[in-house]
Amino acid sequence: MSDLVTFGETMLRLSPPDERRLEDADEFEVLAGGAESNVAIAAQRLGMPATWLSKVPESPLGRRVVSELRGYGIDTDVVWSHRGRQGTYYLERAGTPRGTKVIYDRDDTAFATAEAREFDVDRVQNARVFFTTGITPALSSTLRDTTASMLKAARQGGTTTAFDFNYRRKLWSPEEAEETLTKLFPGIDVLVIAARDARSVLGFEGDPRQLAHKLGSQYEFETVVVTRGSEGAIGWHDSVVHEQGAYETDTVSKIGTGDAFTGAFIARRVSGDDVPTALEYAAATAALKRTIPGDVALVSEEEVEAVVSSGGEELSR
Repeated sequence: MSDLVTFGETMLRLSPPDERRLEDADEFEVLAGGAESNVAIAAQRLGMPATWLSKVPESPLGRRVVSELRGYGIDTDVVWSHRGRQGTYYLERAGTPRGTKVIYDRDDTAFATAEAREFDVDRVQNARVFFTTGITPALSSTLRDTTASMLKAARQGGTTTAFDFNYRRKLWSPEEAEETLTKLFPGIDVLVIAARDARSVLGFEGDPRQLAHKLGSQYEFETVVVTRGSEGAIGWHDSVVHEQGAYETDTVSKIGTGDAFTGAFIARRVSGDDVPTALEYAAATAALKRTIPGDVALVSEEEVEAVVSSGGEELSR
């Protein structure tokens, strides 16, 4: 059994080469990408056996996703469906002022119909950590119930539950997200949330340290991690706040940075690290991810250790 079990949809990402426009592209790079599988891979790269649970169409595209994820070394436990389609997204890369553009195409997918009864609950209850994100219940009313059921099953089995708030404005409104996700909070032990989401979706006020303390106190989480982009992250645990800065990095791709951070944080906590040390390794993993194309943090434990020990100095020096 895996120490970490994650639950969510992984899409196929189609990207024109270089900074080509989508409307002008005549070829695409194809990669798999999804928050929950990205977290599983990052954790696995830091030595934590991980399983990704999902529902996938029995089709060439569905098999393409599963095959790629298996190639990264994680276990995949999927329900194969003969109904619904494979979710995709399109990424158009560009610098300022155009900016990177993302277009989701994930309506009527097989995953949107996933129900808790379709999965092996023992997988969840025998894991040390069960992880999912706020993206999953945003995808369908069915998945709102499924997410709640999976978190409940994990808690009943004594499994630690970890949740990345991960608000996506292209999927639902702040009001919908707040109403749905706060109902899940009683079943969550570890919350990861961006400072901007705590303010704009949940209506909390204050600096990141205050946000972490307010969230932890109000909802009785065991641990709260508030991410703050280029300024690093704040960790709250046992009513104590810990601050972690970001390591300097040259950004090749920022997609998946937050997932790399979260996967590393979970892996290091499970390995026995305290919150400040886990935050260090999470920040180092996130910095390395920004140097890597695609969605996935293809890092090694040795690289992450080197970033932490060097304080972020270039590893090849």
